[in-house]
Amino acid sequence: MPAIISKEHYITDDAGNRVAVILDLAQYEELLEAKEELEDIRAFDEAKAAGDQAIPLDQAIEEIEQERR
Repeated sequence: MPAIISKEHYITDDAGNRVAVILDLAQYEELLEAKEELEDIRAFDEAKAAGDQAIPLDQAIEEIEQERR
């Protein structure tokens, strides 16, 4: 998926400090997907380091989804 280049728009407080950012919706969704993928990788790495036994893929996906809720 190609990266989307856009100009960010910041929301600032009365002192001019940046307190929020407005992103293009496609860029926001891309960031969410990347975050979810990183969470999956970290969960895999943690399970591997802990020596956890292998479980069926469907069960692993269900457990990950439950943790996200």
